[in-house]
Amino acid sequence: MSTEHQRYSTENQADVIRIYAETRGFTVVRTYADAGKSGLRIDGREALKALISDVQSGTADFEAILVYDVSRWGRFQDADESAFYEHTCKRAGISVHYCAEEFDNDGSPVSTIIKSVKRAMAGEYSRELSAKVFKGQCRLIELGFRQGGAPGFGLRRLLLDGAGNSKGELARGEQKSLQTDRVVLTLGPDHEIETVRRIYRAFVVDGRSETEIAATLNMEGCRTDFDRPWTRGTVHQVLINEKYAGDNVWNRTSFKLKKQHVRNSPETWVRANDAFPAIVERAMAEAAQTIISARSFRLSDDEMLVALRTLLQQEGALSGIVIDEADGLPSSSAYRSRFGSLLRAYKLVGYTPRRDYAYVEVNRALRAMHPEVVSEVLAGLRATGCHVIQDPDTELVSINGEFTVSVVIARCRKTAAGSLRWQLRFDTGLLADITVAVRMDSANRVPLDYYLLPAIDLASSKLRLAEENGFALDAYRFETLDLLYDIAEPIHVAEAA
Repeated sequence: MSTEHQRYSTENQADVIRIYAETRGFTVVRTYADAGKSGLRIDGREALKALISDVQSGTADFEAILVYDVSRWGRFQDADESAFYEHTCKRAGISVHYCAEEFDNDGSPVSTIIKSVKRAMAGEYSRELSAKVFKGQCRLIELGFRQGGAPGFGLRRLLLDGAGNSKGELARGEQKSLQTDRVVLTLGPDHEIETVRRIYRAFVVDGRSETEIAATLNMEGCRTDFDRPWTRGTVHQVLINEKYAGDNVWNRTSFKLKKQHVRNSPETWVRANDAFPAIVERAMAEAAQTIISARSFRLSDDEMLVALRTLLQQEGALSGIVIDEADGLPSSSAYRSRFGSLLRAYKLVGYTPRRDYAYVEVNRALRAMHPEVVSEVLAGLRATGCHVIQDPDTELVSINGEFTVSVVIARCRKTAAGSLRWQLRFDTGLLADITVAVRMDSANRVPLDYYLLPAIDLASSKLRLAEENGFALDAYRFETLDLLYDIAEPIHVAEAA
């Protein structure tokens, strides 16, 4: 199910499948549901992956798979992909039944033809829907409505109802709750507005560089909208973003049908001029654009590559941020425009982007920490008198022969917006009765807190945690593991005569 607003809701599907099972003498022993997930790709479809894994590994404890209809495998652009998953199940000796279809999936020529047509129709439906959604988004842009993204320094997001009446400003991380609501940009605090205007005046009138402007703002104690110090890159982003002149610009990049991210040429951008209240005059904004564009136009291709090669020698690595933070160098967007993409520019200077080795080092440290954390948990359990056995192969911990516990460590990641996130992965084939999820602090050095997650409430092999997750998840959050030790402590009951 890709959204909450369609007839394919998981509850509706479950009802049809339940009736189908009852009328044919099936007993449903396991359910695989991908709620709120797109069917365009198998990526992100954790339940479907788990189903295929169970079938291929031979651990499936069922004889048949009941599917709502042919399209529920996915609306893949390659119709053979959904056929492949069905064939994988049938090859393992597990039959596939389509509960809402008018035909029997009996392998007959008729059923084969119908399934092929429906698979193609499912993919075509996604293509048509993508085109309709794109046209709708273009229309909303032309009407001046915002289509996602942070508002930016000096601006705020204003929520409007279907009649255009204001419902108040949206705070960072907040989203509209009704489909009929719309979002526009409005002016932020006066001091931020004046800061934006000062940035433009300093750049256009005074001829100061982005680095000099950033240094001045930092000396004054001014912070960005993400409460960070100013840099050349953040000042540059203010100078090149057309929203400060009141223009609503969209479709700079696209990710249609979840195939690949594409950076679109300017002539395909969708824009609406004077859609928002302008912070700077249009002439001032165009002057800044002209100055920035002239920096790259003055350089030949060879000169731009020499400058990039020099930067590589100085920094040892390249990225869009590194380029934008370098003085006297065209912006990363200028390199994209001149050479088609940053990757092509990197290739021309002999640079191959490498992995984030800091990320690798953190993961290595956490893997080394895992046995130590498990040992501490075992010591705490034994201190309460528990009989503890750890399986050397699966690392599952059996407590008093009554229930099992596993320990997972969640690495802390920081998003581009500065928020903290933790991604948890569970081995559904070895799911313990209670999973102790250890959330690491922002530096990934010491545990921040613990989540005691019962297997009955783990519907997926993945769980993504934010800093605040609502009662449904944070009810399982604890500062220590004292509760685990309390519920595991054996209670000796005197025998009655």
